[in-house]
Amino acid sequence: MQTVDQALSQLLATARPLTETETVALAAAHGRVLAAEVVSPIAVPGFDNSAMDGYALHVPDFAVPPAVFQLTQRIAAGETGSALGAGEAARIFTGAPIPAGTNAVAMQEDCTVVDGKVQLSQPPQQNQNIRRAGDDVRQSGIVLARGACLGAAQLGLLASIGVAQVTVVRPLRVALLSTGSELVEPGQPLGAGQIYNSNRYLLAAMLREAGCEVTDFGIVADTLIATQNTLQQAAAGHDIVMTSGGVSVGEEDHVKAAVESLGQLDLWKIAIKPGKPFAQGRIRGADGSEADFIGLPGNPVSSFVTFFVLVRPFLAKRQGRIGASEPAQLQVPAGFSRPAGARREYLRVRIEAGKLVPFGNQGSGVLTSVAASDGLAVVPENIPVAAGDLLTFLHYDLRL
Repeated sequence: MQTVDQALSQLLATARPLTETETVALAAAHGRVLAAEVVSPIAVPGFDNSAMDGYALHVPDFAVPPAVFQLTQRIAAGETGSALGAGEAARIFTGAPIPAGTNAVAMQEDCTVVDGKVQLSQPPQQNQNIRRAGDDVRQSGIVLARGACLGAAQLGLLASIGVAQVTVVRPLRVALLSTGSELVEPGQPLGAGQIYNSNRYLLAAMLREAGCEVTDFGIVADTLIATQNTLQQAAAGHDIVMTSGGVSVGEEDHVKAAVESLGQLDLWKIAIKPGKPFAQGRIRGADGSEADFIGLPGNPVSSFVTFFVLVRPFLAKRQGRIGASEPAQLQVPAGFSRPAGARREYLRVRIEAGKLVPFGNQGSGVLTSVAASDGLAVVPENIPVAAGDLLTFLHYDLRL
């Protein structure tokens, strides 16, 4: 049984970055991955401008008594003023171009205007409150690197340099299916021994949050033939086939045998808690194409943890993504103690009073433990944990 580190290393070694690209409008690019670096055609800002509402003036003039400036013009954003003469000041507003001869903008709170004259209450410093051309972005400078994920800040940055379209990696196409005759869709009545299919919605949402296109193949009956047929159909036209459930060794678990009959299983069972029955390999589709296969455990918490820890980095590499693919890793004191275990454990925890506090029930079927927690505390294998020990904390919010 492989360790988490060994399994992740193997997954990443087999992840083949996509090469197909497409050009999309900026408004449709949220969450996409850049296929090429972006070089700015302009400087931002494109001209020296005022950082606030105030008065543009020339600092040496302040040293000449009585430190009063003649107000000669008013410059709003989008307007262009004229050069300042000796002892002159211009009323100026945030974002407006500063006129020639200006080397400082005095805050309006530090100024008094009487009869068309501006008097300062304290001396300004040279260059204060002036945003110089190119302070944000240099013309011809690289703004975003290839592989950058386009979030809100990145889209705003691209808009600021006038980019209307970007070339991005096409989305990963993922076929998602659930196994288990006991599964029922939400909204339907439950029969004896049946449960609602939470994994279908959990995993589809996580895949879409990771920038994938999801095709939902629904629930597959617990027979080898049905599993083989659905896997073969799902592999056609998709980059990845993902299943939940059926990867254990029970008599009703047919995914392992079906995958081996259609391709190869490279990874099966890892030393992780929860989530030991995790599988990875490749399968041939009905059209002769090949797709990556990822088999997640059936218990919802196990599916969530293995997706978060193992699948997210795999997807990111396949997308050619840099950054924003790994959770924030913080070192936080444990607010609990725990004996050593043979598998690396991922506890669902909240941070309370600066310490990691586990959710009360850590069962692999207790989805409440995920919804009510902030992230995962990583408990290393074969090492006991004492209260106060520093543990790695993985925050669920990948934007942090």
